[in-house]
Amino acid sequence: QVTVVESGGGSVQAGGSLTLSCVVSRVYSGYCLGWFRLPAGKEREGVATIHAADGSITYADSVKGRFTLSMDNVKKTLLLQMTSLNPEDTGMYYCAVGLYGQKCPALETGARWSGQGTQVTVSS
Repeated sequence: QVTVVESGGGSVQAGGSLTLSCVVSRVYSGYCLGWFRLPAGKEREGVATIHAADGSITYADSVKGRFTLSMDNVKKTLLLQMTSLNPEDTGMYYCAVGLYGQKCPALETGARWSGQGTQVTVSS
C-alpha cells in the first residue's frame, strides 16, 4: 500500500504559475509516479509521469514546455511546476502511482494508488 498526499492547488490568473507537491509513503524502482487531471465535464488526462528507475519523464502534449515534473527520491516528493497557466488547465489534479510493466502505464486509467486531488483554477 502506498499513501499519496497532494498539496499546492489554488486559484491563479491566466499566465500565472503554481507548484503542486505530492508526498508518497514509498518509492520503488518499479514505480511510475506522476499527475493526471480531471477538468470539469471532461475526461481524465495524463499530465506528466516519471519512471522511478531511470528518471525518464513524459509529458502530455498540452503541457510540454510549460510544466516541469521533478522527484526527490529521498524525500519521496514529487513537484509539478506549472507555468503559463491558461483556463484549459483548470481541474482537479491527482498525484498517482502505477506499476511499471514494459512501460509506464497511463496514470489517468492505470494508477494503482492516487491521492484525493487538489483543485487548480485558472481564470482568464
